[in-house]
Amino acid sequence: MNTKIRSPRYVIDLARKMRVNPTPAEKTLWSELKEKKLDGYKFRNQHPIHRYILDFYCVKKLLAIEIDGDIHKQRIDYDEYRDAFLKSIGIETLRFKNEEVIENIGNVLDTIRIKLHS
Repeated sequence: MNTKIRSPRYVIDLARKMRVNPTPAEKTLWSELKEKKLDGYKFRNQHPIHRYILDFYCVKKLLAIEIDGDIHKQRIDYDEYRDAFLKSIGIETLRFKNEEVIENIGNVLDTIRIKLHS
């Protein structure tokens, strides 16, 4: 990503609020990603980029990780547009369902590891 993309103040403020009240799946995954626990890669939690807030973001690998709850079933077009925008600025998105994170965190971490090392 060569250009600096700024986020509006309201997005930054919302991201800060979201960090305080994570979903159970976000809390579960964050406990595995924070403090460089996953193979030494640093992740940010609820990271604003432009008008979007990424659940988790690894700057070094330009990798966004999104955890999708039931609301995303009604937002398929929005999520596709958002992912296309992120891809256009060099950020790849991995998506997992809440249930995947809660019920099989090991597989989720393995998938993230594969992407980080590819």
